[in-house]
Amino acid sequence: MRSTRITAAVAGVVILVGGLSACNGKSDDKAGGSTGGSSSSGGGSDSAGKSPLESALASLKQASEQTNGKQSAQVDGETKTGPSTKTMKGAMDWSHGMNMSVDITSQGGMGGGKPMKALYTPDSMYMNMGMPMQGKNWIKYDYDVMAKKMGPAGALLKDQMQNNNPGKSMDLIIASGKVKEAGKEDVRGVQATHYTGTVSVSELTRMQSKNISAADLKALEQQLKASGATTETIDLWVSSDHLLVKKREQLQGKTAYDSTVYYSHYGTKVNVTPPAASDTYVAK
Repeated sequence: MRSTRITAAVAGVVILVGGLSACNGKSDDKAGGSTGGSSSSGGGSDSAGKSPLESALASLKQASEQTNGKQSAQVDGETKTGPSTKTMKGAMDWSHGMNMSVDITSQGGMGGGKPMKALYTPDSMYMNMGMPMQGKNWIKYDYDVMAKKMGPAGALLKDQMQNNNPGKSMDLIIASGKVKEAGKEDVRGVQATHYTGTVSVSELTRMQSKNISAADLKALEQQLKASGATTETIDLWVSSDHLLVKKREQLQGKTAYDSTVYYSHYGTKVNVTPPAASDTYVAK
């Protein structure tokens, strides 16, 4: 149904920004977790006496705290799922729940290449597809209604919609303990350190994290397994002032999924004003 496709589109952008790992956790929590997983970062230690794994984890914990502490940023990115490609550009604020305003363009699927406007508040999301529905330009999706309609996966999606920020992917890698530094790179004119790690879907429920609950890890594992995914590779680029500037997530398995997001202008002011009720169709 058209309503279902629209729901998937607007929800997918939230996952793109925060990551497939956008599970429960507040932005002011300190990043932490188990480092019990193995790492391909090799042996040896740096000048401070830390192993490469310990140094990478320490750097990402600092980056998670610094990034989430900024509370807002401009975002733009692209996600490819099978033959469909979706791009988005806008800004988000995660200081009190999630508020975000983005333009979404889809190719190879719903949308026909025409930009669509989407607004996200802590309770609901709104989509303007450029074509009226029952005489109204905006469609409203309440997160509680979505959660009930989607069954077991609905609770996790609701949490993703309400508790999202750029640090979520860092939190998952920290919890896995599987990460290594992959060198220095230029990201749109910013010198950044590249970190990479691969997480096995079957290992998610064995992780421990202050920022990701056991229930959410289990729900994420079930969600990814249902999609046919076996592993998730996360690449992160962190600037010298400890801010996330680029993230790439890829799923390996039956489902082809590849997303890249850029973050900039941290601390930007984000204004999200819901459309007038008289011009809004409420999805049920």
